[in-house]
Amino acid sequence: MNILETDRLALRWLGTGDAAFILRLLNDPSWLRYIGDRGVRTLDDAESYLRNGPLTMYARLGFGLYLVETKASTLPIGICGFVKRETLDDVDLGFALLPAFRGKRYAFESASATMAYGRRVLGLSRVVAITAPDNAPSIRLLERLGFGFERFVRLGEDDEELKLYAATA
Repeated sequence: MNILETDRLALRWLGTGDAAFILRLLNDPSWLRYIGDRGVRTLDDAESYLRNGPLTMYARLGFGLYLVETKASTLPIGICGFVKRETLDDVDLGFALLPAFRGKRYAFESASATMAYGRRVLGLSRVVAITAPDNAPSIRLLERLGFGFERFVRLGEDDEELKLYAATA
């Protein structure tokens, strides 16, 4: 299901047919370093990740992480969307691109459109984002999107400390 489009990109719901792409994305060294190892090693693992993550969130909340693809080729290049974590009060903006598509303004384009969609369609008045303290590219992107640093947080008792940024409408 298509959610939104920009000049160069289309964002749509993920499905189990996207398992090969998810397997590749979740095992990218940057994903593993900055987001964390989700234990996705096989296509079956990727399908389970999709069913238990994005697909469950779509059914429960009507939003989630969306597949980002180029309009010209329908080539999947990353994900961008919203996550509602139990440990955070607000909806969280998330994004990740495959290495070949970084530095081409795709992250800014998809995240800007996602934020506009969140405000206009989902009625979100406040959105947060979390990032590793040393993830300079994500921090720069969040600041360009109008997010400001609020505080350090831990999603779980044993988890590493993350920077929490917030943006309001």
